[in-house]
Amino acid sequence: MNLSIVIPLLNEEESLQELHNWIVSVMKTNNYTYEVIFIDDGSTDSSWQIIERLSTENDNIKGVRFLKNFGKSQALHAGFARANGDVVITMDADLQDNPEEIPELYNMIINQQFDLVSGWKKKRYDSVFAKNLPSKLFNWAARKTSDVQLNDFNCGLKAYKNIVVKNIEVSGEMHRYIPVLAKNAGFGKIGEKVVKHQARKYGETKFGMDRFINGFLDLITIWFLSRFGKRPMHLFGALGSGMFVIGFIAALFIGINKLIRLYYHYPTMKVTENPWFFISLTTMVLGTQLFLAGFLGEIILKTKSNEGRYKISKEINL
Repeated sequence: MNLSIVIPLLNEEESLQELHNWIVSVMKTNNYTYEVIFIDDGSTDSSWQIIERLSTENDNIKGVRFLKNFGKSQALHAGFARANGDVVITMDADLQDNPEEIPELYNMIINQQFDLVSGWKKKRYDSVFAKNLPSKLFNWAARKTSDVQLNDFNCGLKAYKNIVVKNIEVSGEMHRYIPVLAKNAGFGKIGEKVVKHQARKYGETKFGMDRFINGFLDLITIWFLSRFGKRPMHLFGALGSGMFVIGFIAALFIGINKLIRLYYHYPTMKVTENPWFFISLTTMVLGTQLFLAGFLGEIILKTKSNEGRYKISKEINL
């Protein structure tokens, strides 16, 4: 099979039929063998009923329905797990991603041997202050932090080798950083393609300004995971040990100084009245806690499970 097209969606009943027709037209024009996997992320409108109808009319249409809204990352994870195509395309269901871009994305993966190709919506039809400026700041920070040189990390239109999506973990809200996850997994050939951005035709965006705040928090998380995710003890253990040693040396110095002053009958104070004693004691306690945090992190890594991330109520053709 040439292509698996994974489409996460939430309440997109107005656009699904049109998107389906558009994708099918592109597939037929290029003689691709394909599957379209719609992931209904807890829609409350008639989106699932439309997917069911489309699946009866077209055997290439598949569907997964979540019991409730679990988020885009979980939807992509479910789609990646079920994708069988040599190339996996992700796109949004709101018609702002253009299916006409798929053939070139496919060729970049197959012929140019990219592991991943990310779309770049260079010309956008969104509000300048609500989306464009925050998005530019977000992408700048992501480039500096991750060393992945993309202009549009959050573009939903991307293409992957099948082996890439089978070897990355998309959890939490990490769908923004799939190129970083791919790089960390060893897939270094990451490309970018300027794609057309369509103005939203139906409904309204499901994302508010809070996504940028969450995005920066996730950026810190993925920076940490990329450097210390495999060995948290290397960070917490080193910091904890360093703080404990500093605190211990300070406490030892306070004790020795006390004994010397007593020996020479100099005026002195109780150790518990010396504020530096409590500072050194606090440093030792914090160092111990950091060390234990790294130790517990190592244990969690050995026993972590991916079960229970989302609950599926129905599937079609899978």
